[in-house]
Amino acid sequence: MHRAALEQFIWESYRVRPDYPWARYPNYQVFRHPGSRKWFAVVMDVPKCKLGLAGEERMDAVNLKCSPLLIGSLLTQPGFYPAYHMGKGSWITVALDGTVPREQLAVLLDISYRATGPKAPKA
Repeated sequence: MHRAALEQFIWESYRVRPDYPWARYPNYQVFRHPGSRKWFAVVMDVPKCKLGLAGEERMDAVNLKCSPLLIGSLLTQPGFYPAYHMGKGSWITVALDGTVPREQLAVLLDISYRATGPKAPKA
């Protein structure tokens, strides 16, 4: 999935539009859970070298929240990187270049959305 398709998917699935919180980084988009206002996806263009790849060319990627166990297994697959500029224990960076199948990205996006939603009140 590429950046435009991800943005469209988020709109169709969750009815959420992006924020652009940093004037300095106009290509960075933050998608917030409507119930908690917490970030569930951060879409950005990052230099490849910041993800451990060769070159300074920028590539589109998304940060998603997920469990540490899942992160460990995802990092063995192509298109997944330790979280860029987020807590590496609970976030992962996913390439938006078509490497990761759409279905897998949709599942991870839903995990992130649910993880950032409002917490149920304690009984």
